[in-house]
Amino acid sequence: MLGDVTDIAASYPLLAALDGPAPLHDMDDAQLEALAGEMRQAIIDTVARTGGHLGSSLGTVELTIALHSELQSPRDRVLWDVGHQAYGHKLLTGRLGQFPTLRQYEGMSGFLRREESEHDVMGAGHASTSISYAVGLAEAMRVSGRRDRRIVAVIGDGAMTGGMAYEALNHAGHLESPITVVLNDNGMSISQNVGAVAGALQKARLDPMLTRVRNEIEKGLGLIPGMHDLGSSLSNATKALFVPGQLFEALGFAYMGPIDGHDIKAIRRAMQLTADSDRPVLLHVHTDKGRGYGPAEEDGEAMHGSGPFAVDSGRAAAPAAPGPPAYTEVFGKALVKEAEADPRVVGITAAMLKGTGINHMLARFPERTYDVGIAEQHGVVFAGGMAIAGYRPVCAIYSTFLQRAFDPIVHDIALQGLPVVFAIDRGGLVGDDGPTHHGVFDIAYLRAIPGMVVMAPMDEAELVHMLHTALRLDGPSAFRYPRGAGTGVALPDRPEVLEVGRGVVLEEGSRVALVGYGYGVQVARDAAGIVSEATGTRPTVVNARFAKPIDADLMDDLARTHDVIVTIEDHALEGGFGSAVLEVIGEGPARVERIGIPDRFIQHGRRDLLLAEAGVTPAAAAAAAMAALGDRAAH
Repeated sequence: MLGDVTDIAASYPLLAALDGPAPLHDMDDAQLEALAGEMRQAIIDTVARTGGHLGSSLGTVELTIALHSELQSPRDRVLWDVGHQAYGHKLLTGRLGQFPTLRQYEGMSGFLRREESEHDVMGAGHASTSISYAVGLAEAMRVSGRRDRRIVAVIGDGAMTGGMAYEALNHAGHLESPITVVLNDNGMSISQNVGAVAGALQKARLDPMLTRVRNEIEKGLGLIPGMHDLGSSLSNATKALFVPGQLFEALGFAYMGPIDGHDIKAIRRAMQLTADSDRPVLLHVHTDKGRGYGPAEEDGEAMHGSGPFAVDSGRAAAPAAPGPPAYTEVFGKALVKEAEADPRVVGITAAMLKGTGINHMLARFPERTYDVGIAEQHGVVFAGGMAIAGYRPVCAIYSTFLQRAFDPIVHDIALQGLPVVFAIDRGGLVGDDGPTHHGVFDIAYLRAIPGMVVMAPMDEAELVHMLHTALRLDGPSAFRYPRGAGTGVALPDRPEVLEVGRGVVLEEGSRVALVGYGYGVQVARDAAGIVSEATGTRPTVVNARFAKPIDADLMDDLARTHDVIVTIEDHALEGGFGSAVLEVIGEGPARVERIGIPDRFIQHGRRDLLLAEAGVTPAAAAAAAMAALGDRAAH
């Protein structure tokens, strides 16, 4: 097992001897295969303790070795789309000693970070960006007159469902950018891939006619002395007449593949063939997600992003004690109930069926459930089309990914006044995935949109009510909720329609008003106890419910009757709920203190540690309230 740094050299001697990828150039085939075994075991051992993206990185071990044995990183640029598949890249670029800290607070990131290594050309946590980076780098190289660097973008077939990838392919073909795009095709992103392109890739792998034609050409030409290599080339040329080769050729790329992504020699040969290409090349490799570890091979979705587990079984190392259901589960089951009562309700997600709870809708109403792939913009406009036709679409998308659909939300939903509901999962700090996945900007980017109703539940029961309310509005609406377990309150038998734009006073008090929004309500309640014990004054505690329309009457009343108002949210302070309160009460008599995420990117680690670092805790809220009271008294 990967444990103390002193154990690393003994456990992984070939890896430990590497201070970067350069020594791979001198290794023979047997050494590279042995290195692959060590890398695979190091990844399994580490992720078993820390959690992480297991299946994708296991699937790219041989691909990673092959690329780094042919390229000269960091002079040559290797760009890994998303980073789910790049743990092997980290191991080969001198980071074995830090690998035990993967995804731990103040440790190594689970994604690529430019600050972490000169070999990490781009930081990534959202899909479909690598080819655009590659085209930009190639054009900069052309303009500067340099041709001494190779540029390789590695992108998964899941990420190829994103429209940005095709925008970049089109531009690369137009510019004749000398880049190599390695399409890592394992048939999955997180959930099973969807869409026509994914189907075409599957056809290229499995079409029996295509396979038979290729085999017959190779067999026939193989009988002619000296023609074996030509037979192989003609086989690939024949395959290129079929989708997907034809698609990429039409975009200006030379297409090669499919190639076994676990055959190091074959990938190296292909990379050698592309070395001097003066046009873009797409190298299509087929890998197995979770390769070499049975539990990950059997359930690629469950072990895409895994928590700690027992290596021998793949099961959670320490099963959690029964507790409250996760917000995601509550939402998913509540959506099914709404759909049972109203045949117009449809569920939409973007490659996150299980992650958003839409899998419950799929199981009950498959004909009213849509996974659009990694295509958030399309998903939102698709929802708009269904809304125009009289349906009630619910788009369940993580906060961080919904950012990618901001323009369609404005232009295609809100401007049209369409009743699309946005169920925003992972609102707030999400923990180990870090800054690429923290959902801390949605309040700001949504409440600026005219006609948008923006709300957040204080607990899972209120989440059920907000979904019910949103489905009865005539325009667009959104509600956010955090990752993880709810508070344990009983769920309502019958959901209620909430009055839009009205907050609720949970506890009447004096002098200090602690106003929580969403998760901030829990913090406010706990902070009230601290303030009360320390000062003898029991604060007022408010559940704001709505950031837009905000309850202006309630906020004005609090400002007139209290000395201090403390707003609490797990969202960026700039443009967040606290800003909305300030906009409403202006320079009122009460002093306003805001608790939220400061103006910097918060790194990865356990959610409780990150909240403490950001100052979104009961202690921090209470301290801000008492300091403000003291200042008021001093004046």
